[in-house]
Amino acid sequence: MGMTTLTSSGLMQLMWLASPALPVGGFAYSEGLEAAVDKALASTEDTVKDWLVDQLHLTLARSDLAVIAKAISAWRANDTEQIERLNAWILQTRETSELRAQTEQMGRSMLEWLRNHPSSDMKKINWLAGLQPTYPLAFALAASPLDAMLLDCVTTYAFGWAENMVQAAIKSVPLGQSAGQRILSALVKEIPEAAQHALTLAMIEHNGTAASLTQYGLQAYSPMLAILSAQHETQYSRLFRS
Repeated sequence: MGMTTLTSSGLMQLMWLASPALPVGGFAYSEGLEAAVDKALASTEDTVKDWLVDQLHLTLARSDLAVIAKAISAWRANDTEQIERLNAWILQTRETSELRAQTEQMGRSMLEWLRNHPSSDMKKINWLAGLQPTYPLAFALAASPLDAMLLDCVTTYAFGWAENMVQAAIKSVPLGQSAGQRILSALVKEIPEAAQHALTLAMIEHNGTAASLTQYGLQAYSPMLAILSAQHETQYSRLFRS
């Protein structure tokens, strides 16, 4: 599970990784939400809240959060084979060109951010840079040296995702700031369960290929989200890149 305590330094580092101000480009993406708004599937405060809660549990918890937990353990153990499998799985399960472009762009940006920190492990950064780095694997690399438990790390990622998605909803529906805060409050209540579910999946041991990770509970199959993401590529008017 990792460390058993979280120091002030570790807490601040995790807060930094969760910040929307982190220059990785998360603010530029809605992850299909803008298309859902356009189709009137998420066009009110309540429907947006329900959409994002479902996305948290059905996609994020069972894919990115579980992968991050596995990847942090792999980075700490210098298990490069596992890192390659997980990175390949993320690439394989991004079902549209927009979603794949997002994870690759944010992955590269996270590595560039890490290069500006003297304490970063440049050997690991350069090695990951040669793999078509995805954002979950780059985030895991950033979190791996921190004195934080896996649960703290995946919770941090989930909160950062939630803040970005709420801001996307405020802009695309549009919604007021108070509505956005109510949606964020609902997501915050759901994040602990999603994070714990992700950790449960991450603890399952296997020696399979990237393709076989799905056999162990990891999955990113969300057909409605994939359809909307594909439609978003040709949406007439849009604010976001996905």
